[in-house]
Amino acid sequence: MMDLTVIIVSYNVRHFLEQALLSVRKAVAELEAEIIVVDNDSVDDSVLMVRERFPEVQLIVNPDNTGFAVANNQAIRLAKGRYILLLNPDTVVEEDTFAKCIEFMDAHPDAGALGVRMIDGGGKYLPESKRGFPSPFVAFCKAFGLSRLFPKSATFNQYHLGHLGEMETAPVDVLAGAFMWLRKEAIDKAGLLDEAFFMYGEDIDLSFRIRQAGYLNYYFPEVTIIHYKGESTRKGSLNYIRIFYQAMILFAEKHFSGSRRSRYVMFIRLAIYLRAWMTLVRNIFKRSWLFLLDALLLWGGVILIKDFWAEFYFNDPSYYPAHFNSINAPLYALIWTSGLYLSGAYDRKDDLWAAARGLLLGSLLIAAVYGFLDQPYRTSRAVILMGTVWALLSALLVRMFAHYMKYGEWRAGVRKAANLVVVGSPTECERTMQLLSKLRISKNLIGFLSPVDEYDPHLYLNHIRRLDEVVSVFRVQEVIFCARDVRSDHMMQWMNLIGSAVEYRILPDGGVSIIGSASSIASGELYTTDVRFRLSDAVKRRHKRLLDVGIALILLVCSPVLIWFQSRKGRFLHNVIRLITGQRTLVSYGEAKDALPRLRPGLLQPSDAHPWLNLDQRTAQHLDFLYARDYGVEKDLRILMRNFKRLDR
Repeated sequence: MMDLTVIIVSYNVRHFLEQALLSVRKAVAELEAEIIVVDNDSVDDSVLMVRERFPEVQLIVNPDNTGFAVANNQAIRLAKGRYILLLNPDTVVEEDTFAKCIEFMDAHPDAGALGVRMIDGGGKYLPESKRGFPSPFVAFCKAFGLSRLFPKSATFNQYHLGHLGEMETAPVDVLAGAFMWLRKEAIDKAGLLDEAFFMYGEDIDLSFRIRQAGYLNYYFPEVTIIHYKGESTRKGSLNYIRIFYQAMILFAEKHFSGSRRSRYVMFIRLAIYLRAWMTLVRNIFKRSWLFLLDALLLWGGVILIKDFWAEFYFNDPSYYPAHFNSINAPLYALIWTSGLYLSGAYDRKDDLWAAARGLLLGSLLIAAVYGFLDQPYRTSRAVILMGTVWALLSALLVRMFAHYMKYGEWRAGVRKAANLVVVGSPTECERTMQLLSKLRISKNLIGFLSPVDEYDPHLYLNHIRRLDEVVSVFRVQEVIFCARDVRSDHMMQWMNLIGSAVEYRILPDGGVSIIGSASSIASGELYTTDVRFRLSDAVKRRHKRLLDVGIALILLVCSPVLIWFQSRKGRFLHNVIRLITGQRTLVSYGEAKDALPRLRPGLLQPSDAHPWLNLDQRTAQHLDFLYARDYGVEKDLRILMRNFKRLDR
């Protein structure tokens, strides 16, 4: 029988999958092994990449996203290995990872499954490498934060087994699905993954059933892997919280009974609401802190200016009416912040020109509003002029200070280039710099480090053995390893030694992307030559939304006339209302969706730009792609002009 079957389920993570397969290829070089990739309807050329770069891989292409459990089961049924590894695509394994796991499992016949020590892309240990059984009390401690307050407690942090050392081999209750090494005999007894779990929870359920089948699950920290995390899902989202905790409820309903089940479900439901509320508050603050600060400074500043002018010019502190503070000042602040919003100053926080443009636009609007206000609600034009000066000064200074705190540079829009060291052969180091240059990513290159003993001192700063000293002496902030020349285990050793104060990235052998992540909660990051979508830009999306509302209002006002040009008059009016409320957008994708920036369903499609042609599916998908890449409001207007009579569909 074959030693090992490696199974990877992939969904729109082409670059991470490529790097994972390159590391797996090295790890199986001396073994009798097979690799199976199950693609869940990716639209990012993952399938083509696997076929071209990894012909030895067995590829299963699903016509839709079947979920993690279903896809893994497809491959498990075909597996020929006495051991089966379920591996995430956003991982990197060491060259001897599989050999060490086989040796351990052969020496421990009681082991049904095995998990390993995982670190994130910044070298930080991931506590989910080892987990306890999620009983009601354990779930309560996890959901309500007690496990974070007492991380080493055997009582309050059973979820991550805080009492068990990071480097201590021991039986555990639950293994992580990112790297789940399974004995084929144990799978035959415990059964396949439960396909009721679409995503999350299936690893807990399978770990539990392996224990029920009479085997042990081992945590084996002598092997370390990189797990970038979050490439198929975004873990800070409300959708993630809903899916994850619903999976926990499904687990409870399957394995618990009576009052125990009721308590567990109650705790989980409470946790859903608590975590959702906390996430919502955090996300709102993260997105709106600058807006709130601007509004507060503008509101308060105008009031102080009013008080100063009343005292200085009119010699009467009560010259202005009492309602100024509650009506005029907040109205001015609202208009100014609206100008900032429309100019894109909250999307590009270090764009001082966008802030100035938005504030001047707001001042013009205030001046226009001033003329329409009744006399009791008018204020001095001097207050408006001084308020404009204050708005410009406060907004620009706040942005300069925020930029300095983040980048150590007072000049907004200018970021200090990170001190960079590249480790690799001359050709790969040069390829790294060419890729960064092509992407216009500015780095302060400290130098190259050689991965081999013999090197040219005119080309290299030093040897990789001195990496820690180089990082310390030159205050290096980013290290790029060239995977063609540096072994994965060496990369991880340096990440462990130097720590997470440095950002680490990897240039895959033959790849056109540089992959890394500086956080265990952030998804992996790419420096890649792949396309950049204009529809990903928040300002472009706002322009699209404003166009939707503007067109909808025009259609609504003119509807008594326009409605006669529509076949289904009721449907036309319904669509106009949905445009205004944001349930629909004027133009959205018809075929390609998952790999493109997300949009609401559209009344029209990019393919409607050619209404006289009968386009095939591939052509329509490419038109969707071009629409997202090159978006401008003129595209929507052109499609609308050619399809006005189709707004009733």
